[in-house]
Amino acid sequence: MASGLSLLKYSQKWTTIAPFKSRPCWSKIHGVQLGQRAAIYCRVSTADQSCERQERDLTAFAERAGYAVAGIYKETGSGAKLDRAERKKVMAFAQARQVDAILVTELSRWGRSTIDLLNTLRELESWKVSVIAMSGMTFDLSTPHGRMLATILSGIAEFERDLISERVKSGLAAAKARGSKLGRQLGQRPKSDRLTPKVLALIDEGRSYRWIARDLAISKNTVADIAKRNRAGGGWKARVAGRRSERAESARRGHLSAT
Repeated sequence: MASGLSLLKYSQKWTTIAPFKSRPCWSKIHGVQLGQRAAIYCRVSTADQSCERQERDLTAFAERAGYAVAGIYKETGSGAKLDRAERKKVMAFAQARQVDAILVTELSRWGRSTIDLLNTLRELESWKVSVIAMSGMTFDLSTPHGRMLATILSGIAEFERDLISERVKSGLAAAKARGSKLGRQLGQRPKSDRLTPKVLALIDEGRSYRWIARDLAISKNTVADIAKRNRAGGGWKARVAGRRSERAESARRGHLSAT
């Protein structure tokens, strides 16, 4: 089944009939005012691809539509990649009201999924910024046409969420049927066990639980639990006392050698 973005891409083809050359009054038709600023966003999926064609086409598109290009942002990475630094910069640019529109070759270049696309469109609407595909279709939720598209996208997004939920439940049921134990098992403390040596070393240095928690990005209660478990294990106080004695002896020797 085609994804929401694919369906929307086909809808763009249906609604776009006349080529650019037959639209001499582009600004009047699409309400673009001279002097409006646009950010160009280009994305390719792999390193052996280039954003050059997208950048060239979008720059020409901006010139025809009467936009002043405020910035060009290029990115390499899968559409499903969560950390898209350049897109974050474009969103920050839009939030600062530095642009009036974001130009993309097609929606799949901008949105990771239908849900992601809808969420970003809503954010951009609150900042009065539109996403415009090269087909000339404007995705602006403040217009009747944009709200209609948002309604379609919401339905597709809900359908996608239901499909994902169904697949997750099906996978969990299959794993249980195979005898797999799900989730963290009783007694397992992966992060806590991994940090135990560091926590104990810092306690030996006389650091407070609060300081250790902040330094290692864990809770104070986790630090206390680690300390408690190692006390219960026996020999903890002896180890602490031994290390403190070694440090005191080392300091004494250093003092004697200095004198």
